[in-house]
Formats: sequence, structure tokens, C-alpha cells
Amino acid sequence: MLTATGRRLRLGGLVVAAVLLLLGTTVGGDDDFPFGPFRMYATADDPNGRVLSTTLEAVTAGGRGVAVDERDIGLRRAEYEGQLAGLTPAVLHQLVEVHARRRPGGPSWIGLRVVQTEYLLLHGTPGAARRSVLASWGTS
Repeated sequence: MLTATGRRLRLGGLVVAAVLLLLGTTVGGDDDFPFGPFRMYATADDPNGRVLSTTLEAVTAGGRGVAVDERDIGLRRAEYEGQLAGLTPAVLHQLVEVHARRRPGGPSWIGLRVVQTEYLLLHGTPGAARRSVLASWGTS
């Protein structure tokens, strides 16, 4: 059985949580989660808009371009997509060095580039794609 003080404390906590949830929902953003909306799941792309996809591509000693994944450099795509402005040629060179340490028996990289592909949507269906290199190091 709850005491009167216990009931007041629970009611007060409920009111505080409800106010935070209401404020977060109306004016909040991702940083306010769990009281604000997690916009990644709360919004949708315009079915006639565009979608951007960012990838890292390495250039091997043989001149072949290969996709870079988490096992190669220890970074997930979402992690480097959130840091695009900081992916300078010097940082890309460091990632090449990380790859050499993580995969000593693998193919050596002589270049690394950040590639962004823009897909134009028409009624939700991907149409034309345009690739652009945002940053690069070495031979690309």
C-alpha cells in the first residue's frame, strides 16, 4: 500500500515525464531522445525528391576501386556519414594506415575517396544517379 507521499511522488514523476514528452514532441529533436522524436523513424523521404548515399571507396595497387566496409577500417557507414566535413585528405590517409594495420595480408590501398551518390526519385522509384567525389587521398 502506497503512502500519500509515495502517491504524490509518483504523480509528480508522471507529470514531469508527460511535460517532457509533450515538449520534446512539439519542439524537440534527435538529441532529446527518448523524450523527443527520433526523426530517422518519424519522417519519410519525398517520393519525388532525392536520396543521398555516401560510401568510401579504396583504390588498390592494381588500380581497382573496391568498397570499404567496417571490417576494413573499424568505422560504420553512419559514423563517417556523420563526420563528412572532417573527412579531409589527411584523415583519409590515416584510414588507409588503419586498414594496413587491420588487414596486413590484404590488398594495399594507394587511394581512398569519399563518394556520394544522389538518386533522384520518381514516385518512390530510384531513377537517375549522379556520383560525386567529396574528398580523396592518393591515387583516385
